[in-house]
Amino acid sequence: MSKLQERLDALSPARLKGMRRGIEKESLRARADGQLALTPHPSALGSALTHPHITTDFSESQLELITGVHAGVEAALEELTQVHQFTYRVLNELGDERMWVSSMPCGLPTDETIPIGRYGSSNVGRAKSVYRMGLSHRYGRRMQTISGIHYNWSLPEVSSEQYFGLIRNFRRHAFLLLYLFGASPALCSTFVANRPHELRPLGDGSMHMPFGTSLRMGRLGYQSEAQASLKVSYNSLEGYGASLQDALTRPWPAYETIGIQNPGGDYNQLGTTLLQIENEFYGTIRPKRVIYPGERPLHALRERGVEYVEVRLMDLDPFVPVGITAQTIRFLDVFLLHCLLSDSPDDTPQEITELAHNQHLTAARGREPGLQLLRGGQEVALTEWGAELVAQCAPIAAALDAAHGGSAYADAVHAALNGLRDPHSLPSARVLAAMAAEHGNSFTSFVRAQSEATRQALLTQPFAPEDQARFAQESADSIGAQKDIEAADTMPFEVYRQQYVSPARLGLGERARSTVTA
Repeated sequence: MSKLQERLDALSPARLKGMRRGIEKESLRARADGQLALTPHPSALGSALTHPHITTDFSESQLELITGVHAGVEAALEELTQVHQFTYRVLNELGDERMWVSSMPCGLPTDETIPIGRYGSSNVGRAKSVYRMGLSHRYGRRMQTISGIHYNWSLPEVSSEQYFGLIRNFRRHAFLLLYLFGASPALCSTFVANRPHELRPLGDGSMHMPFGTSLRMGRLGYQSEAQASLKVSYNSLEGYGASLQDALTRPWPAYETIGIQNPGGDYNQLGTTLLQIENEFYGTIRPKRVIYPGERPLHALRERGVEYVEVRLMDLDPFVPVGITAQTIRFLDVFLLHCLLSDSPDDTPQEITELAHNQHLTAARGREPGLQLLRGGQEVALTEWGAELVAQCAPIAAALDAAHGGSAYADAVHAALNGLRDPHSLPSARVLAAMAAEHGNSFTSFVRAQSEATRQALLTQPFAPEDQARFAQESADSIGAQKDIEAADTMPFEVYRQQYVSPARLGLGERARSTVTA
C-alpha cells in the first residue's frame, strides 16, 4: 500500500466533511461596447472598504465578489450566485454596465486613465489607495486589471508544516490546473500596446497563442523583475517568513527613485522596499490566516500558524455565469488533498527555477502536442505527467464520494482525464473555437457576447425579495461602518503609514525567536 493510500485511509469521513472553502472572484466592470467602465464603484453596492461580500480589487472598475466559508460546494456557489444577482440588479438600475467574463481585460484606456480603487478618507482607506498607486508605479495599471478566481481551502487538524508540504506539491503540479482550467489563450491588443510579447495576431484587434491556456499566468501576467529576484522557499513557516521579511524590509533602488511622496505631497507608494506589503507578493498559492484589525498578515502567520491556503491561479471560465463550476471546485478539492497527502520533499533553488519554466511553458503552449516539461532535470510530456497525477487522485475522489454520497468527485477526476486525452474539450480551446466560429476571431466580440449572455442569465434567474433586502441592508450597514472608521481616526496619515510598514509589526513567532537567540 502506498503512503498516500495509508494517509488517505487515516482520514475519517467526519474529517473529510470538515473541509471548508470560500471563493473570491474578480471581474472588471465594462460598458456594452467592450470598453472599461470609468464610473465610480456604485454606492448601492455599499462601501468597498467594509462590505463583507462586495469590494474592489486594484481598480475602482474591478469588482471583487466574496463568499463566506462553506462546508458544501453547492452552498459556496449558491452564495456566489446571489452576490452576482444583487450586483447585477444594481448595475442594471444604473445603466448597461456588465461584468467582463474573461480574465484578460476588456478595451483599456491609456494607463493613467485606469482608475485606482478608492476607499474613503480614513487612514486604512487611504493606505489601500496608496498601495494601489504604488502598484501602478511599479508594474503599470494594465497588468493589475487582469482578473481571476481565488479559492480558499482548509481541512481540520492540518499543521502549518503540513500546509507548507501541500504548498510545495501544489507548486510542483500547478501546470495541471493551468492546462485543465486555463481560459485565457487570447486578449485584446490594447493590453500589449507598446510592450514586447510573443503573441500572434488573430482577427481584428486580437492577439493569441495557438496552444495557449492561461496568458494571465504567463509572462504577460503578474510578473516583475524585482519579484523575479525573490527565490522564496516554502520549506517551513520560518523560512517563508524570513523570505517575506527580507522582501518587505529590503530597499529597492528603482522604488527608492519613485519616492514615497511626489513634490506636491501626494503619495506614490506606501514604502520603497521590494514589497510594499505582503499582498504584493505574487504566487500561485499562499499560506493564509485570518488577521485581526490592523494586524500584518505575516505577523498573524508567525503568531498563530497557517489556517488555510489561497489558490490564486484559476482563470474566470467565460462559459459559466459565476466563472467556476461545481465540477472544477471538486477537482480542486481532490487536487489539494493529493498535494497534502503525497510526500513533499523540500524545494531547492534549482527546482524553483524549473517550476517557473513549467508555468510559463504551460501558460503559453500547454495544449501543444507532445509538449515537454521539466521534472528533476529530465524532460517529461505534460500529458503523461498529468495522467499520472490524475490517476493518483482517483482513490481520493472515491473517499470523498464515500463521505458525501454520490459520484460527483469521481466524475470530476474522470473529466480531468478526458481533458488530458482531448485538449479540444478544454476551456482554452473552446474560447478560440468560439471566437473563430461566431466572432470573426475577435476576442472582444466573443467576451462581449458571453458577458451579455451572463448578464441576462443572472438578471432572469429568480432572486428572493428577502435576499434582495438582506444585501441592500448589508450595503447600507457597510457605508455606516466606513463612516464610523473615518470618524474615529485621529492619527495623521504619515504617522499611520510609518507605523503600518514598520518592521517591528511583522512579528516573529516563538520558535523563530528561540532560533534567532540560540
